[in-house]
Amino acid sequence: MKLTWLGHASWRLEIAGEVILIDPWLEGNPMMEGQDAAAATAGATHILATHGHFDHVSGLADVSAATGAPVSGMVELVKHLAAAGAVEGHAYNKGGTIAVGDVRVAMVPASHSSTIGEKGFYAGDPTGFMVTGEGRTLYFSGDTTIMADMAWMGDFYKPEIGILCAGGYYTMGMEEAAYAAKTYFSFKTVIPQHYRTFPALAQSAAPLEAALPGVDVREPEVMVPLDL
Repeated sequence: MKLTWLGHASWRLEIAGEVILIDPWLEGNPMMEGQDAAAATAGATHILATHGHFDHVSGLADVSAATGAPVSGMVELVKHLAAAGAVEGHAYNKGGTIAVGDVRVAMVPASHSSTIGEKGFYAGDPTGFMVTGEGRTLYFSGDTTIMADMAWMGDFYKPEIGILCAGGYYTMGMEEAAYAAKTYFSFKTVIPQHYRTFPALAQSAAPLEAALPGVDVREPEVMVPLDL
C-alpha cells in the first residue's frame, strides 16, 4: 500500500491493484507548483470526492476526463461533476459502501459545508471515506470538525490509519485532531492534511505529534510516497 500527498487535502492511494485519487486539486494548488501533475494522476482507476469546495474539486472533472477514472461520492456532487465532464462513478450517500475492484469504500459523515462553483450551488453533504483493502482500513476525514459520529465510526470500522484534516481555521486544528484521534479511534498511524497550504493554516504537525505519544505521526511531503 502506497500513499502519496498531492498537497493540501489531495491524495494518490495505490492499494490492492487500484490507483485511487482523493480530492485531486492539482491546477491552482500552490503545493503542486513545479510538480509533475501527470505523474500524480498516472494510471488512476478511480476518484473519490469528499465535498464541493474549490480546494478539493477544482479541475477534478478534467482529471477524470483525461484519465477515464470515474468519480464517486455524494450523489449531488457527483451529478455536478458529471455535468462538467467527469466520468460518473457511484453517486451514493452516507452509510453506503461501494466496491472499487477489491477495495471497499464506505461513505461516512463529516461536519463542514459543501457548495460548488462560483454561484455556490448546493453540492450535497460533506463526507469522509473509510477505505478498506489489503486487510487494513484508512479513514480519510475530508474537511470536518470534531463530531460525536466519530465514536461509532471508530468502533464500527476500526481504521488503523487516519488521514486527518488538522490545519485549523476551516477545519479541526492540530489539537482538535489529536483529541479526536485519542477519544474516538485507535490509530496506529496518523497523517495530517489540509495544512501548510495557506498562511491561515497550521504550518507544522509538531503539536499533533506531541499530543499522540505511541502513534506513528507522519508529516507527508508532496509527491513523496509513504509506504504503509
